[in-house]
Amino acid sequence: MPATVTPRHPTPAHLRAASFPPSREAGFTLIELMVVIVIIGLLATIVIVNVLPTRDRAMVEKTRADIALIEQGLEMYRLDNFTYPAGGQGLSALMTPPAGLAQPDRYRRGGYLKRLPDDPWGHPYQYALPGEHGPFDIYSLGADGVPGGTDENADIGNWK
Repeated sequence: MPATVTPRHPTPAHLRAASFPPSREAGFTLIELMVVIVIIGLLATIVIVNVLPTRDRAMVEKTRADIALIEQGLEMYRLDNFTYPAGGQGLSALMTPPAGLAQPDRYRRGGYLKRLPDDPWGHPYQYALPGEHGPFDIYSLGADGVPGGTDENADIGNWK
């Protein structure tokens, strides 16, 4: 013979609430909130101090990679056309054939670069022929866009 089980009825909500006295520690105090905010501020400061220099270094490295790519395009142009683009033609000669090209049939179909990037600070790369540091100079003027400077404002070129 099976044992009989008497069903338990749940206690109504108003009775449950009445059985537990209200607690005085039901929330956070102002001091606790301020301590948490100060800790978050300190962590944010540590992250910012460590991440911002990394961003600057990454922009410099991207500039160097872009300059190396442009330099390769210029060398391919020279191999096909026996000379570098004239200073007046600029780096756009790597994407479209310049006017007055001595042998236009030697210009590579599609150009030597798919697109000419700007430096990470939004300025166009500079090109000088003849260069001060070699047959040609390709360089970025840095974050400030002005010749010279130090740190992130320093010029970055194919000679460094």
